[in-house]
Amino acid sequence: MIVDDHEVVRRGIAEVVERAEGMTVIAEAGSVADGVRRAALVQPQILLVDLQLPDGTGIDLITAVRKLHPEARAIVLTSFDDDDALTAALEAGASAYLLKSVRGAEITEVVRAVAAGRTLLDERTVTRRRAGHDDPTENLTPSEMKVLDLIGEGLSNREIAERLGVAEKTVKNHITSLLAKMGLQRRTQVAAWVSARKHSGWRAETGR
Repeated sequence: MIVDDHEVVRRGIAEVVERAEGMTVIAEAGSVADGVRRAALVQPQILLVDLQLPDGTGIDLITAVRKLHPEARAIVLTSFDDDDALTAALEAGASAYLLKSVRGAEITEVVRAVAAGRTLLDERTVTRRRAGHDDPTENLTPSEMKVLDLIGEGLSNREIAERLGVAEKTVKNHITSLLAKMGLQRRTQVAAWVSARKHSGWRAETGR
């Protein structure tokens, strides 16, 4: 099953997979909710999941589907070459992490490997990549840093949008992105993290 909110990208991946011998795309979805619903119906062997979705993250989807269908194996296919997103994928039970810049043949090779029970993502790889990167906010944009701080103040998405003078959808996009970059899954985790760091003298407004 392929889950990506961009139809052109989703169809392109589906064509690559369908051309490979022994592989069939049994479902497609463009959101977390739709993905969970369809996965419950078709029980896919492999999930190919984008990280950024309109109503959450690919991590949310993987976690929800694996609760309903533990045998499902997940591959994250994303544009984010990010250590924290990689960690979040590992913690959610993903078996592989691919960038969308890969060749079509690489996608099918990884699908075959994961279907055969292999895991191409492990704790040692993540630890090695994260060496020297202890601050999970170091890759956040200035806008994401502002949103992070306002979440810590307890503001809702609508209140944050009003404070920053942007659309609420923009705030949601920022939150999806910062969750992936920080390796977190829920907004409440962000609030707890900011609170803990502020008690240690850190402020998100300055980034340190």
